[in-house]
Amino acid sequence: MRIKKNTVVSINYELTDATGNVLEKTEMPISYLHGGYGGIFPMIEEALHDMEIGFSCSVSMEPEDTFGEYDAELIRVEPRSSFPENVTAGMHFEGGVEGSNDVVIYKVTDVTDDSVIVDGNHPFAGMKLTFACTVTDVRIATPEEISHQHVHGAHGHEH
Repeated sequence: MRIKKNTVVSINYELTDATGNVLEKTEMPISYLHGGYGGIFPMIEEALHDMEIGFSCSVSMEPEDTFGEYDAELIRVEPRSSFPENVTAGMHFEGGVEGSNDVVIYKVTDVTDDSVIVDGNHPFAGMKLTFACTVTDVRIATPEEISHQHVHGAHGHEH
């Protein structure tokens, strides 16, 4: 079966930075709904379109094709009193972006007696990345998956 709009595609992948360091690698396949639903990078979806099980590819992507450029304005210094007593570096919190209705996941990067420094950038923001993958399965999406715009069941979303 060929990968077309409204098929569920399962892949194994490896994501590396510009120097070849492995940033992510699947232990078992992940699945996404093919056809512009936002479940995978658009450049990868384009490379996989009309391919079949066993197809492998490697796509180099610039920051604007993945997690965007690093934005120094997403680093904030917040009052220590705004956080739980047990806050530590590495914790994540949801928060708003100044001047926007957007919500971002901020990572705590430092904690002092008076302040907490958080960073709302994705860890891979500003990086050129290479996404190498192999298609392990392709199937027709269910009407429910199409209406919900994501995969259900094995390797997908559970309701």
